[in-house]
Amino acid sequence: MPKPPTVLDLTWIGDLKFSGTSDRASITLDSAGVAGPSPVQALAFALAGCMAMDLAHILSKGRCPYRALRAHLEAKRADADPHRIVAVALHFTVEGDVTNDSIERAIALSREKYCSVWHSMRQDIELTVTWTIGS
Repeated sequence: MPKPPTVLDLTWIGDLKFSGTSDRASITLDSAGVAGPSPVQALAFALAGCMAMDLAHILSKGRCPYRALRAHLEAKRADADPHRIVAVALHFTVEGDVTNDSIERAIALSREKYCSVWHSMRQDIELTVTWTIGS
């Protein structure tokens, strides 16, 4: 079944801030990252969120009970305009009855097949994904 198109609307609310809506979701984008995430922060949230949701789904489907899942992302940006993201380090901490193999498999599936955000980004971005199993 094909996915419907993603549709959103942005409305300028002053300075370099915009209010956005898409279906029932809303967000404020702020170039300064004060009233809401900047566009690049929103992109980083989207990437970390997409891969984290994939992990949660894949681990659950694989009957790997986890009780906590956290993601930490650091993105390196180019020094010159347009200051695009050139490298991403994403680290997951998973707590529960999970194995390194199950997490490695879930990350590989997310990265290679399921993460629509990653597959929408430039593929010359260096993406490093690591994980630890917490207690």
